Amino acid sequence: MSAPEDVPIRDESIRLGQFLKLANLIESGAEAKEVIADGLVSVNGEVETRRGRQLRSGDVVDIGGMTAKVASEIS
Repeated sequence: MSAPEDVPIRDESIRLGQFLKLANLIESGAEAKEVIADGLVSVNGEVETRRGRQLRSGDVVDIGGMTAKVASEIS
C-alpha cells in the first residue's frame, strides 16, 4: 500500500464529506453521502458512517484503496 497523499486544509478541522471532495476521492456531495452511508469510507482504519465527522491534521481517510491524509496548511 502506498503512503497517503497529504491534503492541506485551511482550518483546524474539516467535515469528512467536504474532505472527500477536496482530496478528489469522490465527485460530489451526493456521492460522499452514498459511499459514507454504505460503509465504504474509513478514518484511521475504522469504518466511519457520519458525513459530518470532524477530521483534524493527521487523520487518514481511505476509500476503495485510495488514501489521503489531512494536513495542516503550510503558512
